[in-house]
Amino acid sequence: MDFSLSDDQLTIRDAVRDVCARFPGEYWRELEKTKEYPTEFVGVLTDLGWLSILIPVEYGGGGLGITEAAIVLEEIHRSGGNASACHAQMYTMGALLRHGSEAQKRRILPEIAAGRLRLQAFGVTEPDAGSDSTKISTTAVRHGDQYVINGQKVFISRVEQSDLMLLLARTTPLDRIEHTTDGLSLFLVDLNEAGSSIEARRIPMMFNLHTYQVFLTDLVVPAENVVGEEGRGFRHVLDGWNAERTLIASEAIGDARFFVDHASAYACDRTVFGRPIGANQGVQFPLAQAYAATEAASLVRYRAAAHFDAGEPCGDDANLAKLLASQAASQAGQAALQTFGGNGLSVEYDVERKYRETKLFEIAPVNNNLVLAYVGQRVLGLPRSY
Repeated sequence: MDFSLSDDQLTIRDAVRDVCARFPGEYWRELEKTKEYPTEFVGVLTDLGWLSILIPVEYGGGGLGITEAAIVLEEIHRSGGNASACHAQMYTMGALLRHGSEAQKRRILPEIAAGRLRLQAFGVTEPDAGSDSTKISTTAVRHGDQYVINGQKVFISRVEQSDLMLLLARTTPLDRIEHTTDGLSLFLVDLNEAGSSIEARRIPMMFNLHTYQVFLTDLVVPAENVVGEEGRGFRHVLDGWNAERTLIASEAIGDARFFVDHASAYACDRTVFGRPIGANQGVQFPLAQAYAATEAASLVRYRAAAHFDAGEPCGDDANLAKLLASQAASQAGQAALQTFGGNGLSVEYDVERKYRETKLFEIAPVNNNLVLAYVGQRVLGLPRSY
């Protein structure tokens, strides 16, 4: 069993690191001030093909796997950046690649790979259906060769920075379904053609995240834009979710490495009472614990990615990776703050910014308590708790 990255994977990591070096902390701090989207950064990643590496070669993409996508996202975060502006273009591919029709894939994927279309929005969560996605109430009613969609979504990121959105809506009422996961369908929505049928209101957040409330009023979507089978959209989305959790884990691991790298360097340089503060076990041990937690999370993440790329069940590992990685990032962030002391709260060191950003991973895309419930019930066979 080989745990090392291949030469090609190391080349990917180094290439992404070189790109990120062009966008240092000052770039991200300025965006924080203006609350603007990192258009230039995302544009460079798009032009270099990093956001289309999961698209098969026959559609113009890189033809690589979740493992390579994980390396890209981890390195962005380890370099001090934030991939939340563009990561959805990777994990939304799971549902489209596995369940989209050949016509859909040939129409859309080459355009995404070329950077002419952006698929950055994933419309699932609703005000009254967050973690319990099977209770979605947004409706899609068929009229001939089209559907009319009405409802509301919340915490839908990058709506205004995307051309397309994958949208989950109810095509069969709750009281007419046999299983809770039935009756939901997945739609590919052209946001450029939606006009006034979609209203997006940005939600102010604790860091520079472009996420929105979305109101859908008589949105017309052609029947040819249904992804997969009508009524089985929830199952199709699960493929995207396992990819999402594995990739989000990679971002958290990148954050953890950022904290450990920077705090270790600072602890070697910062001298108090005549010696580096890193000589003190009170500084060393929290950083060492954070490093150990990060390495453990990384191994589970790569196992999840390997299963996904092999077409094998990966839900258990994807959830575990997200849990362990988010905990490791939070632990490493706290250790870094303590190591930097007052400087950790200073904007110029980027520690406080990264700490605010990484706290999201304990809550999204799924709350860690629900991951623990999943492990208890689905892995350990314990009685259902909710």
